[in-house]
Amino acid sequence: MTVPAGEAAVMPTYARYPLTPVRGERLTVWDDEGTPYLDFAGALGANPLGHGHPAWRTAIHQQVDTLDITTNLFSTLPQADLARRLAELLPVPDARTFFCNSGAEANEAAVKIARTHGLAAGRPAIVALEGSFHGRTVATLAATGQPAKRAPFEPLVDWFRFVPPNDAGALERELGDGDVGAVLLEPVLGEGGVRPLTPEFLRAARATCDRHGAILIADEVQSGLGRCGDWLAISRADVVPDVVTLAKGLGGGLPIGACVARAGLAFGPGEHGSTFGGGPIPAAAALAVLATIEEEGLLERVLEMGARLREEIARVTPSGLVAEVRGRGLLVGVQLTRPVSHEVVLAMIEEGVLATEAGADVVRMSPALVVEPEEIDVAVKAFAAAVQHVEEAAPWPGRTVR
Repeated sequence: MTVPAGEAAVMPTYARYPLTPVRGERLTVWDDEGTPYLDFAGALGANPLGHGHPAWRTAIHQQVDTLDITTNLFSTLPQADLARRLAELLPVPDARTFFCNSGAEANEAAVKIARTHGLAAGRPAIVALEGSFHGRTVATLAATGQPAKRAPFEPLVDWFRFVPPNDAGALERELGDGDVGAVLLEPVLGEGGVRPLTPEFLRAARATCDRHGAILIADEVQSGLGRCGDWLAISRADVVPDVVTLAKGLGGGLPIGACVARAGLAFGPGEHGSTFGGGPIPAAAALAVLATIEEEGLLERVLEMGARLREEIARVTPSGLVAEVRGRGLLVGVQLTRPVSHEVVLAMIEEGVLATEAGADVVRMSPALVVEPEEIDVAVKAFAAAVQHVEEAAPWPGRTVR
């Protein structure tokens, strides 16, 4: 790999993998030396249709030729159509959408809604989950249940309390204090190790919020829009949230986020805004994403392909390094018995497959929703070889996954 000439001028906020992709098609990317790789990193879930899907490209080209950008002081057809489609597809009652540019911005909007609701009700606190990740703005970082990420910037806002995932009793105790106006959770903790919340906990969270007059906010930035086999991952538990945040896969590769709330919680004029939020081009791309997921039957396919990926990983890696394979749909995490996820991901790159880390001991795979069975088999073979390579370099006596 050659490092791009301008890389030294980029703030080093990411520890780069040794690869510079220059071209992509479906689930394959090519680096600057022409070497192909199977992309199971999937842009952390932001690439639901694969690289350059024809419907997505056509929608963008047509919109570029029609209207590129205007201010949100005017309505635009793509934004209005996208808001209508989200209201039709999502279970949020009488939904209203605020459009922005990222998941962090969507969660920032949700936090403002929670504060507005909570302050009016005399319940200004917000409960989130230990291990969660909600963004890197000041408020969303304060909401993130990972102390190491918060520590360099503290003191942050003091609105947030944390309870363990799947601990309904702890959640009830926090809300029972009488000053909590909202619960913010990821139905599947993404950066926290790809940890699905149980249906029982999600249903308990809904019931607890209802008892105590709090609103339930589902951060579906990574888990929503088909990634886990439904439009919302929380719907797998038959739970309807008051507010939902979306981003990543929504634009199919273009930056767009959305905070979707029931009408009684919606912002009014002057309460929030975004210059670029829901612009015509990313909104047109998002409409193409939603239409393609429906037309190609990807929700059902995701469940089938996700099950195959998890089952095959467990079957072909009888390794002391693999403790658990978990996830929902095509958001899959492999729990390792020691903190070598970075080494495994690097070894997978050598095998021609891209993946990412979700913590020091979890390898994450989030391929495009259009992935084929044969591509899953290739990725699993690469993962097994990578694990073997890491084990041979540093043997580890652990249990075997069959």
